[in-house]
Amino acid sequence: MNRLLLIGLLLLTHLTFADDGYRLWLKYDRLTDATVRSGYARSAQFIAVSGSSPVLKSATNELQLGLQGLLGTTVPTLPSAGTRQGGIVLTVGVSGADANELNEEGYRIVKRQGNILVMGKTDVGVLYGTFALLRQLQTGQSVDAINLVSSPKVKLRMLNHWDNPNGTIERGYAGGSLWKWSELPETIDPRYKDYARANASLGINGTVVNNVNASARMLTGEYLQKVAALAGVMRPYGIKVYLSVYFAAPKTLGGLKTSDPLDPEVRKWWTDKTAEIHRYIPDFGGFLVKANSEGEPGPQDYGRTHVDGANMLAAAMKPFPGVVIWRAFVYKADPTGDRFKAAYEEFTPFDGQFDPKVIVQVKNGPIDFQPREPFSPLFGAMPKTPLGIEFQLTQEYLGFATHLVYEAPVFKECLESDTYAAGKGSTVARVIDGSLHGYSQTLMAGVANTGSDRNWTGNPLAQANWYAFGRIAWDHTLTSAAIADEWVNMTLTRQPQAVSHVRAMLLRSRDIYVDYNAPIGLSRPWTGVHFAPEPWQNKSPRPDWTAVYYHRADSVGLGFDRTATGSNALAQYRPEVRRQWENVDNCPLPYLLWFHHVPWTKQLSTGRTLWDELCTRFYTSADSVRWLQQEWTLAKPALDPVLYTDVAGRLATQHREAIWWRDAWVLYLQEFAKKPVPKPFKQPEQTLDDVKKSVDIYLLR
Repeated sequence: MNRLLLIGLLLLTHLTFADDGYRLWLKYDRLTDATVRSGYARSAQFIAVSGSSPVLKSATNELQLGLQGLLGTTVPTLPSAGTRQGGIVLTVGVSGADANELNEEGYRIVKRQGNILVMGKTDVGVLYGTFALLRQLQTGQSVDAINLVSSPKVKLRMLNHWDNPNGTIERGYAGGSLWKWSELPETIDPRYKDYARANASLGINGTVVNNVNASARMLTGEYLQKVAALAGVMRPYGIKVYLSVYFAAPKTLGGLKTSDPLDPEVRKWWTDKTAEIHRYIPDFGGFLVKANSEGEPGPQDYGRTHVDGANMLAAAMKPFPGVVIWRAFVYKADPTGDRFKAAYEEFTPFDGQFDPKVIVQVKNGPIDFQPREPFSPLFGAMPKTPLGIEFQLTQEYLGFATHLVYEAPVFKECLESDTYAAGKGSTVARVIDGSLHGYSQTLMAGVANTGSDRNWTGNPLAQANWYAFGRIAWDHTLTSAAIADEWVNMTLTRQPQAVSHVRAMLLRSRDIYVDYNAPIGLSRPWTGVHFAPEPWQNKSPRPDWTAVYYHRADSVGLGFDRTATGSNALAQYRPEVRRQWENVDNCPLPYLLWFHHVPWTKQLSTGRTLWDELCTRFYTSADSVRWLQQEWTLAKPALDPVLYTDVAGRLATQHREAIWWRDAWVLYLQEFAKKPVPKPFKQPEQTLDDVKKSVDIYLLR
């Protein structure tokens, strides 16, 4: 009996302390270093806050929660510090020198007269400053002479959820939707508040709660009550709620004969509906619209333009502070065209014609969230139209929730690209933050990777992508390495050697994935699930939904010629950008096959031929997944055992699937190249037919 009791207690202890990933980077576990903990405690003997707004209450509650966890003591709250020292003072409405460098959401944290002051012009600035102070403590930074000043570089920083009313998520790999529509508005899941806390900790201030392939049902009174309930949870954390809208709603929902944006009845319907939304949600953020794209209805159905559609919604929004976000993800099924060029061709003629309330949201690359893409040529090409950027956190083309891909380098690679729109230094980041063209409305959006899985993102390490997006949306000058360090220390472990191992994994993960999936600018094969390797796929209702459309493998070589001798997509970039990419001999290898059809025997800058270089990357990157496994094993002693086992299993699957991808590409391309696999690599043991059968079985799931 005693032995059984002991085993039971051990099991209970394990279950109690197992890290299931739910707390994300807001774990607030007690600091193990007693000296550090004591030092922090001397500066956090009380919390003083003058004010009682819901946002200030959120800040105070978070600070109490964080200090209780990190220090192991309850910190009292006072209405004023008075003459007391050794506390944290939350102050709203700063002015004078303290207001320098701060915008409406910025914060200043400074040690002054024995207290730590967290100041902002607004209560939401204080909220963000509170989370920044907790981040300092969680990562072991000194607060003895703290002096932090930070303001967000982008005005609207939001997550786009592709969640559907039936509880599914398009391109979701972490379970079902967070939103329990059938239970709302009466039942408020506590998870909603924790979602809001996590976003506020990063400075994310907006959430689009439904899919861009929208259902008109979301605009009914039934669902507006549900959305209003979510908005009530988000509001105390400085987050506004937005809706994706179905452009044909006046017809399908309103019973009108048309949804023509120039029709007076249609315009009145949208005006009335927008007013109705604001009766439910007074601080409604605005509309997100996918129109005339991939079968979705839009103004072109009536011979109208994107401007006509967007400006109609802007007119409906005119009495309110919200915005209209119009997606530039458009392309036609043109067998002789180049999808790369579509957004530029459709939108640049309208520069300067959109209402000031309209933001055009552009994907980071010209195709569709590929493993590596050049930046979209739209950036820098519409100086009179605010352009927002859309990144994807959910790993639609990056291995779903199985493969490790840290996306901060994806975001940074695009943002640091130079458009040369106003000379050297005209980076995409400067377009997006408004500093290049003077945009008053600025936006950075990320397609969310959250779901109903207990750990939020399926793969525990995918939480780093949510975290990285929020941090970069706030400050795009932060480095991928610095963000990785923060996240690992706050989420996984503070043990320095383990942090080093996990950081190394994160920083190399994207390049490893690209090299077994789409190396040297090889466009990703397209399948219905966007996962299985299928480079041979050539049948689809539209040519641009096939694999062969993108890679264009033939007996001569590989790649899509987008120079003047091909589709001439390069002409959409400034001359300085074109010169970087238009010469096959000088084009950087990451973008080579994006812009050139390269002979198999062409010698590259590495000294290898195209064929040999491809094989080298396919094989060495698949082998590099073993390195990821080894690094994870080296970090094991400092990691929660349940979390360690979860990720270890995913890495094992990733290694198997990396070989799957490698063999599919090598065996398929070998039929065109007619060359052996170069030494020291060995010919795949399976045949191309074997791989095709395995893919067919996968697609039958």
